[in-house]
Amino acid sequence: MKKLSLLLFSIFAAACLAVSCASNGGSKAAEGDGQILFYGDDIAVAQTKYGKVRGFILRDIYTFKGIPYGASTAGENRFMPPVPPEPWEGVRNALNYGDSAPQVIGYPRTPESAAFFTDAWNYDVISEDCLRLNVWTPGLDNTKRPVIVWLHGGGFSSGNAIEQDGYGGENLARYGDVVFCSVNHRLNCFGYTDFAKVGGEKYLHSGNVGMLDIVAALQWIHDNIANFGGDPGNVTVIGQSGGGSKVSMIAAMPAAKGLVHKGVALSGNSIQGADKASAEALGEYILKEAGLKPSEIDKLQQMPWEEYYALANRASRKFASETGMRAGFNPVSDGIDLPLHFFDPNDPSVPDIPMLYCTVFNEQNPNRENAALEDITLDGVVEQLSSRYGDKTREIVEAYNKTFPGKRPIEIWALLTGVRTNVVRSANAKVQQKSPVYMAWFGWQPPLFDGRMRSFHCLDICFWLHNTDVMLTHTGGGKRPRALSDKMSDALVAFMRTGNPNTKSLPFWPEYTAEKGEVMILDDISEVQNDPDRECRSLIENIGR
Repeated sequence: MKKLSLLLFSIFAAACLAVSCASNGGSKAAEGDGQILFYGDDIAVAQTKYGKVRGFILRDIYTFKGIPYGASTAGENRFMPPVPPEPWEGVRNALNYGDSAPQVIGYPRTPESAAFFTDAWNYDVISEDCLRLNVWTPGLDNTKRPVIVWLHGGGFSSGNAIEQDGYGGENLARYGDVVFCSVNHRLNCFGYTDFAKVGGEKYLHSGNVGMLDIVAALQWIHDNIANFGGDPGNVTVIGQSGGGSKVSMIAAMPAAKGLVHKGVALSGNSIQGADKASAEALGEYILKEAGLKPSEIDKLQQMPWEEYYALANRASRKFASETGMRAGFNPVSDGIDLPLHFFDPNDPSVPDIPMLYCTVFNEQNPNRENAALEDITLDGVVEQLSSRYGDKTREIVEAYNKTFPGKRPIEIWALLTGVRTNVVRSANAKVQQKSPVYMAWFGWQPPLFDGRMRSFHCLDICFWLHNTDVMLTHTGGGKRPRALSDKMSDALVAFMRTGNPNTKSLPFWPEYTAEKGEVMILDDISEVQNDPDRECRSLIENIGR
């Protein structure tokens, strides 16, 4: 009897392990005790137009990391549009993630940091040889799977393609039978310093080379992805935060037309780039700070990247202080690479693609690590927000309190960190084109930090990408987040395939209209509502008019 009990327990345990592995981070190979990683001379070898690459197979997914889609951006290539990589002979290993673009990592990384524990930022080598992409695919065949391209967040100043473990493409590639790509590209003052005025024709594109890098990656995908089992005629770009803004820009760039076919913007969106005159004035300021004449501008290409980074940011601070103008390094609406206004329905040169927008309920929840704020009063919330909304603060707070009855004051404050003004503005601009627009609002909350994490900025990423059991410090793991992730991944894959996110997994998801503001509320129980925060949100939108 004892031996039988042990046998039954062993069978039960193995079955539980198999279900866990296969559901949100495993495969058929993981169900037993067989080999799950395969690497060798003739395993996972794919042809690109520049030469062959060798990856590996992990849990039945072919994985290629750090494939160059462009040459190094150092030296004479700094501030210039990307150029193709040099072809190579033989087979090139593609086993490790590529270098991150030049940046200064500002995230806390001490053993005591709860924020670092939660987000677990991944960084390794930083260099200007950063134009690399990663590919996950179920097969090196002729299946012509839909392709999804992940654009990382971090604004336009920081980040990389695998900044968090939840960015990985293995699980969605398996779950949806799709090809998943992610991209590193130039950032900050290397990607978006506009020297066109001071440097002339040679530097015409310097204010947007970071975005042109992404276009180059999409061109590489168009030219090569069929050899990785993907369909170059069905490419979806998806990004979160700064990556969501990048999606909006790619969806408006003439150079991306025909290379991108759908877009998904999460907690980030844009309808125009930086002001051209301000960007050019900052470029002049950098040259002045360097003590160089316009004829000597090429010397900026020869500095070590750390030296130029420090110089540019020092000049940016002085520029803002001395001129009172906003300063920063962001893509520039120059009317050449980036339109002055996005989604012009009368401009046939720009893409017109289906778009899906999503934000989270509590983008910057105020008290994840401050338990004392959990019992704040409504008057306390008014006091905390008065510097932002002035004499309209109480009216706004009370309007949100009325619109969302049953929520405690701290939850009202948390909602007011995720006001949907910008995403609604972007969606209203996008619907002027012919292609459909869909809207979501993610409200699921993890049972972590004593329930204080709420629906925070970045949380929904691992749900869309089927990684809730990978990003445990965001979700807690298990069947509850996995159930919602299945539904959201189903919707994403359907959108990739057809431009419509409707599946049997969720209620009917209508197209967004400016009149009704249809939005899918994503939670344990999902439902469609018509612009539920319109009335209280309008109080914020009308401030200053």
